Amino acid sequence: MQQDAPLPWSTRSMIVLIALLQGLALYAAQELAPHWPFHDLACRYSWNAWVLTVPSAIALTLGHLRDRRLWLHALLASLLVIALAAWVGWNLAGVENIWVASLRDPLSISLAIATFVLLPWWQFRLQHGHWRADYPALFERAWQNGLILLVAAVFTGLAWMLLWLWAALFSVVKVDFFHHLFRERAFVALATGTLAGFGVLIGRTQHRAIQIIRQVLFALCRGLLPLLSFIAVLFVISLPLTGLASPGGYRSQAQELLTLAVLLVCMVNAVYQRSGIERPYPTMLRRVVEASLLVLPVYTGVALYSLALRIGQYGWTIERFWGVGVGVLTAGYAAGYALAVVRRSERWLQGIEPVNRVMCWAVLALAVLGNTPLLDPARIAARSLAERVRADPSALTVNDSRQLRQYNGRPGVDALRALQQDPVIQADRRATAIIAQQMKGEPGASYTLEDYVEAGVYDLLTLKQRITLAKGSASPPDTWWTSVLEHMDASDCVKEDNGCIALQRDLDGDGQQEVLLCKEGRSRGPECALHVWQDAQWREAAEVNFREDDGKAANQALRDGQLRIAPSRWPDLSLGDQPADIHHSHDFGRMKEKQ
Repeated sequence: MQQDAPLPWSTRSMIVLIALLQGLALYAAQELAPHWPFHDLACRYSWNAWVLTVPSAIALTLGHLRDRRLWLHALLASLLVIALAAWVGWNLAGVENIWVASLRDPLSISLAIATFVLLPWWQFRLQHGHWRADYPALFERAWQNGLILLVAAVFTGLAWMLLWLWAALFSVVKVDFFHHLFRERAFVALATGTLAGFGVLIGRTQHRAIQIIRQVLFALCRGLLPLLSFIAVLFVISLPLTGLASPGGYRSQAQELLTLAVLLVCMVNAVYQRSGIERPYPTMLRRVVEASLLVLPVYTGVALYSLALRIGQYGWTIERFWGVGVGVLTAGYAAGYALAVVRRSERWLQGIEPVNRVMCWAVLALAVLGNTPLLDPARIAARSLAERVRADPSALTVNDSRQLRQYNGRPGVDALRALQQDPVIQADRRATAIIAQQMKGEPGASYTLEDYVEAGVYDLLTLKQRITLAKGSASPPDTWWTSVLEHMDASDCVKEDNGCIALQRDLDGDGQQEVLLCKEGRSRGPECALHVWQDAQWREAAEVNFREDDGKAANQALRDGQLRIAPSRWPDLSLGDQPADIHHSHDFGRMKEKQ
């Protein structure tokens, strides 16, 4: 393992300081989120993305503080990271109650992968003055960077365990200061940053420890690769006999197939070392590994075919876009590795070196372009789903509208708004109701509407047709009907086979009307929800069940409006703050009933 020159004291101090400032910067963005400029999602994403990537790359690379090329390259990398994060943040900004993880998580993973791929080239350029890095140098730096981050993560985790032990010990003697201090967000941010900085410093200075960790990791991969290869070959042999499950089933097989392919590629790279002259396995085991690489294109081909079938049936989504991207990249590795087996070379599997060099740029291209307007998976997914809806508005489901509204950011909302204005969609009352409800952007409303759609209720008109008013009861105000449709799930009682009865009455004598919304019971009495007007909105205050043995008679009594109000004879009792449970005997619990 190549060892860098000892780090000067100023460089060591700067590595720790960079990590501490990272923690402080993330804490500041969190605390200042409601204020300018961090109230803007694009700005906040750009800030966090830059803080987590560029300073981390500098901490892993820094040799001399006066290296102008280091800071120039860092500036160029900063512009790229900020641009990517700003684009994703803009796609999410201004849209309330959406699932930001659908765009945020791919950005985070893409930046991590792009940093990991580019960093060895950058480090080689700073050390040698050019970009023509040989394979051993790239291999060395890539593994070294990964293991340094692993050491930093383990060190930070262990240090935090000691801090919590510290707090727990003092709590035993009734000193809770440290327990509260270690929970403060400012302390967590600064302590985590400082500890991570020391972890990186340990990884960069303890070369022997990193080398031992790498040797242990490579030994594990060397032992597991033949087993994984045997599994891969055995599965392909069994395919003609068993076949694959239907691609239209609960989930696609692409995930499992691509996972095995990626694992195989990673383990082969861990076992292969260009400088090693000796072959790592006996002949039989080498043949098993080579056979697994020869069948690797089968895995990627079947995975891509499965994804193509699902896309043809259900259209594009953000997840399927990235699934296809990973599948295409893995197919490139698979084809190259299979050729490396066929083309015999001086060293075993030497042909994977040029494949890795070319494919790392393909990986980088997908990681970058997938978070730019050039590809924009959110736009692709939104357009695909909108086209399917226009082709058959009657087939629109609540899940489709939810996908557009909540999971595709700004492009999805724009597509849903365009559908709302489309004459073809407006001609379908059901589709119009679903889109209108979804455009309100209220969390949870789509789940309530989905149940209503299954029950055949799309708007206030059909809701009023499904709910019967008890005899003598006035119709509740429109605010109540709207609340039932939008917030209070009554889908179970408005189904075709369930009677749904509403009764309005002043139940507590406060001059304000309450509403009982009941579902007729089958064997016993009705099951009701008590709705009250409070804080300028309708709320569900209680559940009311009439446990009568004769369910039909109780249902009919409710329809006839025969609700009687009998105040409790005894008040609520309590000792201090502890209320009493009173179980009344026979008729002693109520006052004389009144109509």
